[in-house]
Amino acid sequence: MIIKNASILVIDDDADVLTALRLLLKPLVKEVVTEKNPSNILSQIDRAHYDIIILDMNFNGLVNTGNEGIFWLNKIRKLKPETAVILMTAYADIDLAIRGLKEGASDFLMKPWKNQKIIETITTILHNKTSKSTKKQALSKNSTTIIGESTVMNDVFVKLKKVAPTDANVLVLGENGTGKDLIARALHDNSNRQHKPFVKVDVGALTASLFESELFGYKKGAFTDAREDRKGRFEAAHGGTLFLDEIGNISLAQQARLLTVIQNRQVTPLGSNEAIPVDIRLICATNIDPNALADEKKFRKDLIYRINTVDIIVPPLRDRGTDITELSHHFVSLYAEKYNKSTFSFDAGFISKLKKHDFPGNVRELQYVLERAVIMTDGNILHADDLVFSAIERPSSSSNLTTKSLNLDDLEKNAILTVLEKHKGNVSKSAKELGITRAALYRRLEKYEL
Repeated sequence: MIIKNASILVIDDDADVLTALRLLLKPLVKEVVTEKNPSNILSQIDRAHYDIIILDMNFNGLVNTGNEGIFWLNKIRKLKPETAVILMTAYADIDLAIRGLKEGASDFLMKPWKNQKIIETITTILHNKTSKSTKKQALSKNSTTIIGESTVMNDVFVKLKKVAPTDANVLVLGENGTGKDLIARALHDNSNRQHKPFVKVDVGALTASLFESELFGYKKGAFTDAREDRKGRFEAAHGGTLFLDEIGNISLAQQARLLTVIQNRQVTPLGSNEAIPVDIRLICATNIDPNALADEKKFRKDLIYRINTVDIIVPPLRDRGTDITELSHHFVSLYAEKYNKSTFSFDAGFISKLKKHDFPGNVRELQYVLERAVIMTDGNILHADDLVFSAIERPSSSSNLTTKSLNLDDLEKNAILTVLEKHKGNVSKSAKELGITRAALYRRLEKYEL
């Protein structure tokens, strides 16, 4: 049964309700976790993955309007949009339950409930989730996986879905280690050229003497070591996609040569006078600040217009919020399997330390840090002490693509995030440290959509 492998979190301030649901579900599912305090929801869903969350709509100490249930539903939907939420409500709260469904809840249960109804509801939700399990990786083919549920990554996915089916030239921007090559691969895999070649060239690493021969090819005898005809990367990518990585590092002379080929859609191999037509979809990437690319002393503006029909900016890991948790589970599972280790779980300090790190090396750095942790850890629980960050990565005082804001709203938002992280999502303790009431903190959480 699908239900046997499910992990379920139940949140209700009534101990009897928690006990009844735990006794009912424990024999049927892999894991049942119960929680009385809704302020601990954030730390609970940050620390572990749950397939379903059963959430009460009213909690002690507040007016029984159900608004707190809606508030936490929205928080869960924002942080974990793929986690199904079942609302629990009394008979008198039917209108509120309908509102909850409109806000994104998967279903609702009435108190008192019928055990068979709960089991059927959970089974149906899990079946629907399984049938849609490929949706999350709709942009993840040929072993290329893009993981992310944050708002900034959802924006990237929306743009990818719109651009991928076209033949538009795309410029992918982002810091080192953000996964620009995965974006390029996803564009190809979701295009009409997906069954044709995908050719990647790190043009920034090509010397001046190799640039033309590698990209445009050569004829036998064109130079001393040219012992046979060789196709260039443009020809090799004919009918498919050509990905030019680190394009911001090529010289003005190389840019001029590249521009001619892109405009004419034909290449002339070294040692030949015959132009060869090429049909490619061009994707370029660079970690250089777009403002620097606009400097014509460094980069030709006419080339920028040619390669940049659409740009996609890949956000740095520090701006991706809960994606750090999602990526951590992915990489730890990957390396646990690779090194024949048992399944790992994380303690709260482990995730907290990860989120406090700036990750100048982005996803690539996170990947290497987690691989080391899996290799060096003896038990099956990863702690903060298991994380050792590389000395070769140095946080930069300012990012190429982003700068820290001094806007008062941004400062307040960051202060709230810092305190919530410190208290593991406990709203009461966070409000006390911030010097405001709990209600005032809830208002600010809604204001900043946290």
